[in-house]
Amino acid sequence: MSDDLTHFDGDGNAVMVDVSAKAETERVAVARGSVVMKPETAALIAKRGMKKGDVLSVAQLAGIMGAKRTPDLIPLCHPLALSSVSVELSLDEAASAVHIEAVCKLVGRTGVEMEALTAVTVAALTVYDMCKAVDKGMRIENIRLVRKSGGKSGLYEAG
Repeated sequence: MSDDLTHFDGDGNAVMVDVSAKAETERVAVARGSVVMKPETAALIAKRGMKKGDVLSVAQLAGIMGAKRTPDLIPLCHPLALSSVSVELSLDEAASAVHIEAVCKLVGRTGVEMEALTAVTVAALTVYDMCKAVDKGMRIENIRLVRKSGGKSGLYEAG
């Protein structure tokens, strides 16, 4: 197996990476994504006209909960004591989209990229779920890590 694949041992078996020798540092990850929809769907969200409730508030809470449940969803992901999770959703009526940004923080031995990405994904899925009755053609797009800091690899910023 390649030395670059840290979640496999020499025999190709899946393993959780041992981070016990790593130094504890402040770690922050920022992820973003969008849900693109019909203009009529965006208008319903804006006037809080969805039968299931306030889409942006519910999706924000779902994203925070998703970050906290990441190790239950992603195999070999370390359970982390997150010190902060923020999820912000903004309705862009001109683009007929909901934009989502999650920021996860902790002081620890491993990064929080998966938690930030999970927060955005769960928030996007919640937007979809709450609006699918009126718009089955929505698209969840461009979920990505945009920034991370801390740890041995230091700062990463998407170009």
